[in-house]
Amino acid sequence: MKFSVQSLYTWYRNLLRNPKYRWWVILGTLVYLVSPFDIAPDFIPIVGQIDDVFLMTLLVSEVSGLVIEGWKARKGNVNSQDPNHSDNQSEASASNANTIDVDAVSVK
Repeated sequence: MKFSVQSLYTWYRNLLRNPKYRWWVILGTLVYLVSPFDIAPDFIPIVGQIDDVFLMTLLVSEVSGLVIEGWKARKGNVNSQDPNHSDNQSEASASNANTIDVDAVSVK
């Protein structure tokens, strides 16, 4: 089995996207960031901060992506649960989502 940064990133991202382990991964990442025991200790100039900056960047980008996805999903659910929104309109909007508009030209 070969080790690669891409496989590590994919593993971390999949753990964060799993609701069962999400909070444990976030907590573990934050503990790692404040812990004096790192892969590259923080007392080593520049090198010690690189792993922390990389991990913090990864955590913030993935969590912000999850928050944005959740916000978009909630926004979609709120619109469909609107009491003023009739069932006919929701069916029409669902069919419009699958409709493709095409400009036709007659050829003679």
